[in-house]
This record gives sequence, C-alpha cells and structure tokens, in this order.
Amino acid sequence: MHQTLVASSCAINRTSPMPRIANQATKGGLAGAVAGLLLAAASPLVAQAQSQTLESAAGPMIVTPMVTGLDQPWALAFLPDGAVLVTERDGRLLLVKDDVITPVSGTPDVFADGQGGLLDVMIPRDFAQTREVWLSFSLPVGGGAATAIGKGRLAEDGRSLEGFETLYSGDPAGGGRHFGSRIVEAMDGTIFLTTGDRGTGPDGLESQDPMRVEGKVIHLTRDGSPATTLPGHRPGVYSVGHRNAQGAALDAQGNLWLVEHGAQGGDELNRVEQGRNYGWPIISYGENYGGGQIGEGSARDGMEQPVHYWVPSIAPSGMLIYQGDLFSDWKGDVFTGSLNSDFISRLDPDADYAEERIAGPVTGRVRDIVEAPDGAIWYLSVIDGTAYRLAPAPNTAG
Repeated sequence: MHQTLVASSCAINRTSPMPRIANQATKGGLAGAVAGLLLAAASPLVAQAQSQTLESAAGPMIVTPMVTGLDQPWALAFLPDGAVLVTERDGRLLLVKDDVITPVSGTPDVFADGQGGLLDVMIPRDFAQTREVWLSFSLPVGGGAATAIGKGRLAEDGRSLEGFETLYSGDPAGGGRHFGSRIVEAMDGTIFLTTGDRGTGPDGLESQDPMRVEGKVIHLTRDGSPATTLPGHRPGVYSVGHRNAQGAALDAQGNLWLVEHGAQGGDELNRVEQGRNYGWPIISYGENYGGGQIGEGSARDGMEQPVHYWVPSIAPSGMLIYQGDLFSDWKGDVFTGSLNSDFISRLDPDADYAEERIAGPVTGRVRDIVEAPDGAIWYLSVIDGTAYRLAPAPNTAG
C-alpha cells in the first residue's frame, strides 16, 4: 500500500448553447481543421494555434482543446470510427463527429440535482454489431433518486438512442449526493457499475449491508440481470464497503480497479475482487469533516486495505490504466483527475504507486480521463467546459 500525503437543481436546459469544435477554423469553415476527429493525428496547425505545453516526467506534453463550451461535462467515450460521445450532467448526450456536434435524443429522464444527472457513458467492444450505448444516471423515483443504468441503440445517423431501457436501479434516497455511477465492461462482456453511499456519512452503514445497493460494485449481464450472486448478498452485489467511486477501469489482465472519494482525506485506489469488503465507513484513512476519527480507524480484520490513498483528499474522478503505445513509459500506469486540486494524478505501479501530478492552466477540475484510439489521452475539465487531448510534444513520444 502506498499513500500520498501533502501539507444545482434544474431540468434539462434545452436553451444551453451548443459546444464548439475547438480549432482555428471556428472563425471560418470547419471542414478539415480537426481531420474529422478520427484521431490518427491532430492537425499541427490546430495544435500550434490552440495548444499549450505541460511538463511531465516523460517530457513536455501538448494539450489541445478539442471541444469547448460544454456544460458540466461528466464523461466521454470513443466510438470505433473515432467519433466521441460526451455526457453533460443536466441530461444532454452529444455526438462529436466529422467536425459536427449533434445532440442525441432518446436519453432517459434524469434527476439533475446536486451531483445527480446524466453521468457515465460506455461503448461496449461489440458496438459495431450491436450499436449499444450504455448510460448511468440518477433516476427520479419516489422518495428521491437512485443510481441507474440502461442502454439504447445509437441510430445510424447518430441523432438518437433507439429503444433506451433502464436495466437496473438502486433504492431511492433523498438528496443529490454520492451516486458513484462509473460503468466498466468486463473482459467477458458483463458490466460493472459503481454506486455511492448516497451521502449517508460515517454514521450510515448502508455500504456495509450486502442486501442494499448503496456503496457497492454491481455486476450485471448484458440484459441487466445479476451476473454475480453471493450468499447473503443482494443479487448483483459484487463488493461492499465503498463510499463514492467515481473512477473505474480494467488493467491489462482484466482486473477491476477503482478510485473512490474519502471524507476529509482518505481517497482510495482499490483493486476490486468479488465478495470483498473495502471498509467504508468502518475503516478509513480520512477523518470526519471538522475532525474526528471515522469508525474504528484505518484497519480491521476482514476488510481490504487500499493499494494507495490520499491525505488530504484530491477528490479523484475518472480513471484510466494506460495500455497504448504513444506514451511507452506510462504503460500500465494509473491516471485519475482531481476535482478539488486541478491536476491529473499519475500513479506508477513499478515505483510502489509513486505519484506525479500533471498540472497547468488547462487541468481545472478534471472529471473524466480516457485513452483515445490513437493512444492519446483525452480528459474533461469541468471548469473550462472543455474536452482536451494530451499527447507528447514532437520528438518526445515514447
């Protein structure tokens, strides 16, 4: 285990301005300026006109804004042809393709309050055959809202989700906090969904109750039925004791990892295994807001220790375990964004998860981070309302 220690309520806003493709051609014709977002390479002219340089341990990195004007972006995912889907928390799903941004209709109604809304988007590996798009969201239900997941079929023209259906939802709770909501496709095609504790705090033990949905990893088949059934657990519950996991990813071996928010400190990186208990709120490396021990301290028999933790909190969101070739020195490293400290965290498993913080004017409140088809890293800055592309500066790749 390694540690890092360092001293809205709205319906869908149909009148929100559309985001823009960020490139030099926004003053004139868009055609060709971004090379259709197929991502074989970014236009050098666009990079020179729009990009900034960030320093990193692997050398200088070029950061280029690709889509601007986003309103509370939460997640992004790539289609096989290089097009991008982006969720905005108030309920909009946007398709970015061939220099055009298209709102996608047919998305579910969402509880867009506090941290709730339209949240993650996931494209399964068999999209070319199924055209499935998976979404997580806060579902408005009696008594409040619940973390939910569903899927629809992206129309050939990309303008709508056809036949969207909610496949699974948790129990309703009041308020708009801690929905979790990251989606990961397992190696066998089944689906993992993270859920938050719904803000019940250290005194609430819902995360520890295996018959409840709050504070869990849920494991589902492609039709939404439970893919895991454990004795004494609600069908579908894969692991317990999580607070609010807003980042999740597979490593090269297919193991599930997640990052989750602590309270005042104690954010965690965990490797998740079936049937394990990750401790919240019995154990934590954080403390109560305002001070004071949470639960029994930082360890208890039968509860897992994090692989890495942060004190104070960085509010990790989004997660990537890099597998590409563009950054050869970073293969296998863990990336997550910081929602409260404006940087991208890189953890190196070959160095006991030592951390590098990649920071600059363009890393404000990073919500999601993904690997693009060409090996570049894309991330969402909530502060800037922008999807950025990070790549090595010329002559530094690898």
